[in-house]
Amino acid sequence: MSHQPTLGLIGSGNIGGALARLAVDAGLDVVLSNSRGPETLADLVAELGPQARAATPAEAAAAGDWVVVAVPFNHYRQIPVEPLAGKVVLDATNYYPERDGSIAELDAEEVTSSELLQQHLPDSKIVKAFNNIWVKHLPTLARPTGAPDRSVLPIAGDATEAKAAATQLLDLLGFDTVDAGALADSWRFQRDAPAYVGLYFKNPQEMTMEDPGGSASAEKVRAALAAAQRPNA
Repeated sequence: MSHQPTLGLIGSGNIGGALARLAVDAGLDVVLSNSRGPETLADLVAELGPQARAATPAEAAAAGDWVVVAVPFNHYRQIPVEPLAGKVVLDATNYYPERDGSIAELDAEEVTSSELLQQHLPDSKIVKAFNNIWVKHLPTLARPTGAPDRSVLPIAGDATEAKAAATQLLDLLGFDTVDAGALADSWRFQRDAPAYVGLYFKNPQEMTMEDPGGSASAEKVRAALAAAQRPNA
């Protein structure tokens, strides 16, 4: 029996749930987890169908060919380390001091949040992805491979093969990618940067909850990444 490609999710809230739906639509198996226990994911698993199951974070980590971390950033030290050794881990987290508490080295811009996650998971291959798009635009902008209006998401990572694996996953889920560089460069599509969220709104001047999303080309994403400036630079 051949292995069915599996997406593991550590954190199954808005972003995790949206990615799980795209993964099931793409024919992947999905293993969901959160901090509250598998039983709290019963409704989502029922909605997703037989390709999905709920488990502990460690089990989701072990099961995934790719693993997405989508938890509040201040919980990153709770991510299981051993089951993720050698794995490609896509970091969808964002640092919000008002929610996460102040983290001095991030506030001083000495390091990026993805680099802190990499330090916590030294034997994993971290790729920053999915953090710069509003959750409601993930399903509305996903398109088949080769579609002319397919949107592009930036990724960043230190391992070439990990970025290739992440690109494969994003392709399956409905998006092309632009390589934004190393984890140290991932600030270019973090909160408040030009490549963060607004890029994918059809009406970025208004950014209403009803916005259906607007396609973002590779050229548009690259320009936004290049325009990023560090506030304290």
